[in-house]
Amino acid sequence: MLTGTHFLQGNAACAEGAIAAGCRFFAGYPITPSTEIAERMARRLPEVGGVFIQMEDEIGAIAAVIGASWAGVKAMTATSGPGFSLMQENIGLAAMTETPCVIVDVMRAGPSTGQPTKPSQQDVMQAKWGSHGDYEVIALSPASAQEMFDFTIECFNLAEEYRVPTILLADGFIAHAWERVVIPPPEEIKVVERKGPEAPPGDRLDLVPPMACFGRGYRVHVTGLTHDERGYPQADSVEVQRRLVKRLCDKIRANADRIVKTKAFALDDAEVVVIAYGAPSRPALKAVKMARENGLKAGLLRLITLWPFPEKDVIRLSSHVKAFIVLEMNYGQLVREVERAAKGTAVTLLSKLGEELHTPYEILRALKEVC
Repeated sequence: MLTGTHFLQGNAACAEGAIAAGCRFFAGYPITPSTEIAERMARRLPEVGGVFIQMEDEIGAIAAVIGASWAGVKAMTATSGPGFSLMQENIGLAAMTETPCVIVDVMRAGPSTGQPTKPSQQDVMQAKWGSHGDYEVIALSPASAQEMFDFTIECFNLAEEYRVPTILLADGFIAHAWERVVIPPPEEIKVVERKGPEAPPGDRLDLVPPMACFGRGYRVHVTGLTHDERGYPQADSVEVQRRLVKRLCDKIRANADRIVKTKAFALDDAEVVVIAYGAPSRPALKAVKMARENGLKAGLLRLITLWPFPEKDVIRLSSHVKAFIVLEMNYGQLVREVERAAKGTAVTLLSKLGEELHTPYEILRALKEVC
C-alpha cells in the first residue's frame, strides 16, 4: 500500500482508499468522469493480490461485485449517472440480500447522456430511491481528494458493519481535482472486517446478522425473494415480508445517530445557515467567512452523510435560525429533505445547472439578500 504524502487526483485517491480498506475485487465499465478509478484499480489490484475485471456493462459490473462479496471478498465498482441508473435493480438486490459492497458514483450532468464532462449533483435522490421497494442505503459526499481517500475507507467500513450497499457520491470537480493526499501507515487506518457466523442459524436475527459467505462451511441460500430468518423464500407470507423489510430499514434508521456525520462552522449565533455538500461546500465556507467579516451572522452546515439524511441537525437549527440557503448542482433534490425537516423555517435553493461551481460572491449576495 502507498503511504506518505502524495499529489493525487481525487479518483486515484479513491482507488488507494479502496485498497487500504481491503478491497480486492473491482468490476466496472468505463464512463466519464469516473474512468480513472477503474484505470488505477486495473493497475494496482494485481500488485496486492486482487482482481480487476472490465464487464460488458454496468449491470454486469454490479452483479459481479455482489457475487464477489458473497465469495468473501471486499468488492467495489465505480460509475457515473447513466451507469448508476443501469445498476439500480441489482442495488436493490444487494439491499435485499444484505450484501456489503461499495458503489462510487462520480456525478455528471443529465438527464440521459447529458454533459459527460460537466460535474453535477444530479444523482442524490437516485442514490436513495433508485431501486424499488423499501430499503436503506448509506451515502457519503466527499469535498476533497483527501476525503476521496478517507471516505472510500469509511464506505467499506459502513458496508461491512451494516451489511448494506454503501455509495460514495462524488462530483466531477472533486473526482478530477489534484490535491495533497496523506496516506497513513496501514496500522493507523481503521478497517472493519466482515463478521462471520459462530453458530448455526436460528429463528431470529439481530438487526445486522453475521454473513455466511460461500465456501466458509455453511449451506448458503441467497435470494432476492422475500425470505425468512433462515434465508428460505416465503414470498406468500405477509408477516415474513413485514419482519424482513422492517429489519432491512431499521438497521440503518436505528443507527442513524452513529452513521450521520456533518461539519459545522459558526453555527452558535448564526441567523442564516448555508447547507452544502460536496464541491459547493468549499466556496460556501469562504462565503460564510466573508459574510461574518461584513457583520452578517451566517453559518455553514456541511453534510458529509447524505443518506441517512441528517434531519436532526436541520431540526435543531430550525428552532433558532431564520433561514436556510441550500447549495446544489441540480435543480433541487436534497433541498426537499431540508424543507421537510426545517419545520416552517424559510428555505432558499441556490442552484447550478450545467455551469461552473458556485462562487463565494454569489453565495455572499444570497446571504445579504436573506439577512
